[in-house]
Amino acid sequence: MVYRNKTFVSFDGDSDIHYYRLMCAWKQSDYTPFNFYDAHELTQARDTSTEESIKRSLAVRLANAKVFILLIGERTRYLVKFVRWEIEQAIARDLPIIAVNLNGRRSLDPERCPPVLRDALVVHVSFNAAIMQHALEQWPDEHYRLQSNRTSGARYYDDNVYSRLGL
Repeated sequence: MVYRNKTFVSFDGDSDIHYYRLMCAWKQSDYTPFNFYDAHELTQARDTSTEESIKRSLAVRLANAKVFILLIGERTRYLVKFVRWEIEQAIARDLPIIAVNLNGRRSLDPERCPPVLRDALVVHVSFNAAIMQHALEQWPDEHYRLQSNRTSGARYYDDNVYSRLGL
């Protein structure tokens, strides 16, 4: 049995890769407790690869993931070739999903959220190391608890959680 301990991060590689790189910098920093076990370190997927080989590589990463983060930027909802496929795979694999709004919104953003996620059991947060770390630590157990109660739909942390985290 594969031990799933990685975090799969999905994003618009053309427009939002700098946010992913910032997450990696937070992880490396001595000044922030932000940490995640990056599934992207497992395999390589090059732009010159075929769609089929890229999806095979992504499937290996997803198979090792225990949580799925989607960075939601301005164009994310329109990305169907890989991002929507990754989301569908995460849902099919029953991965807890953290939707991270790059525009600062702390709840579901109907203008930017991909339609496939709108009714799914997903926690929506803003792009910030503290709230993202909180979600990484808290959401997986909460996701499975809510799911066992047949709860679905968008979730978010209230302002008290953000305040407690200094946000």
